Amino acid sequence: MGAGHRHDHGTAAGASRGRLAAVLVLTLAVLAAEVVGALVSGSLALLADAGHMATDALGIGLALGAVTLAQRPARGRRTFGWQRVEILAAVANGLLLAGVAVVVVVEAVRRIGDPPEIDPAVVLAVAAAGLLANLAGLALLHRRRGSLAVRGAHLELLGDALGSVAVLLAGAVVALTGWTPADTVAALLVAALVLPRAWTLLRESLDVLLEAAPRDVDLDRVRAHILRVDGVVGVHDLHAWTITSGLPVLSAHVVVTDEALAAGHGGRVLDALSGCLGDHFDVAHCTFQIEAEAHAGHEAPVHD
Repeated sequence: MGAGHRHDHGTAAGASRGRLAAVLVLTLAVLAAEVVGALVSGSLALLADAGHMATDALGIGLALGAVTLAQRPARGRRTFGWQRVEILAAVANGLLLAGVAVVVVVEAVRRIGDPPEIDPAVVLAVAAAGLLANLAGLALLHRRRGSLAVRGAHLELLGDALGSVAVLLAGAVVALTGWTPADTVAALLVAALVLPRAWTLLRESLDVLLEAAPRDVDLDRVRAHILRVDGVVGVHDLHAWTITSGLPVLSAHVVVTDEALAAGHGGRVLDALSGCLGDHFDVAHCTFQIEAEAHAGHEAPVHD
């Protein structure tokens, strides 16, 4: 039995902590401005965007805490440390986003037919400031999207920017025409922006928690590459999954000819397997069990 390893346990989110912290500060500043602006102006769209920003602030805070925990060293029973916490934070974030969208829709429906008075000047000023802050946050995270937590924060900021544009347009319509239902329409648009993002984040996070194979790892191609290694005659119990964003792992039982094992070539086969998987599929951590051809009689009756 043997194992070939490629050790690189740094996560994709670890290098983004400073940027996430900066985005969190921007988000909290915009949130405070939008809450005050919504109370002063009576705008549901601004209040909806404030609720969205509150959820985003919590989500970014969760992501920041998760990626900080993920950097803690593995010890005891947590052999991969706290790296999976990032994915749990992404799930919580997705659920929060969906909840905000539902609340906004309910309030928007309640206002249909009885729209309140809106102060468009306040709406325009606060929405413009929010848009600028969102664009600054997007610029900070644009090249750091390898992590699900960071990707979730980036999606939130993108949705916030689009939401700010919708609020700006609603404020302009109210200012130019006096048609206050435009504010309710903008609130519904904000909710419509949130739901698809929540679904995408939840789907990707659940794929990791259910240990689905990474989307960019084709197990049929992996099997074919393994079988091309000199001395390998079979592969079974092939599994690939993701610990956290940027950390795919793979394990397999690899059958090697008796001649190769007798000649002491097991180490060469392991090196070739690790190099093959790392170079072609960018799998950070590979574990292989090397077996002789005669070992098949001792295996469990079911293999994949």
